[in-house]
Amino acid sequence: MSFKTYSAIWKRILRPERNNLRPELAKEILKLKFPRGDVDRMNELAAKAREGSLTKAEQLELEEYEDVGFALSLMQAKARAALKQRVPAA
Repeated sequence: MSFKTYSAIWKRILRPERNNLRPELAKEILKLKFPRGDVDRMNELAAKAREGSLTKAEQLELEEYEDVGFALSLMQAKARAALKQRVPAA
């Protein structure tokens, strides 16, 4: 699946134009992050990619991390927008 298709599917699922997240849920989504072991693995794979020494399996693994990171960033953007819209005007 191409990144463009993947991105479009996630946008259709999350519907960023709709402010339908409760503040409690938005705050929990903003706490989500990759565990330290995964961050270390992504850094290792990125270093190998820069060297041009990734195996096909490692390339697929790196792409999966990128896909999950993209989905997480979309969810967190929606959460930030939901919280921003709910803040009362001063």
